[in-house]
Amino acid sequence: MTKMKTCLFALLAFVGTASVLRAQGRVINEYIARLSEHDHFASDGVRLTSPAEIIRQDRANFYKFHKADDEDEADRYFDTAGHRERLEQMLERGHTDRRAYRAIVDGTPLIHVTVYREGEGVYIDVKVIGR
Repeated sequence: MTKMKTCLFALLAFVGTASVLRAQGRVINEYIARLSEHDHFASDGVRLTSPAEIIRQDRANFYKFHKADDEDEADRYFDTAGHRERLEQMLERGHTDRRAYRAIVDGTPLIHVTVYREGEGVYIDVKVIGR
């Protein structure tokens, strides 16, 4: 019975922490995208080396160059060049783990991006949801 109570308390603590983290910002947009090989190269052919650059290129490919992958979804935030330009700062303010960064730079993962507004600031969290 003690083991069961411990598991229950751990689960409640996790749910409570997730609720607090989610409550810090209001979700204003979210989407899914496949970061394919063509998203890893800038328009001039230069290889991109940071997660923010790759995600930004994915959105530019989707909106500006109309080169979407089958799994790419539209979003209501990165459809403008100005918002895409701020993507790196938004990612730095978010809560994306290092394993996700490595998967983005070294592979072609399926990602879920959540855009939050907190006060005057906007930030994003990125989760790898498939390889």
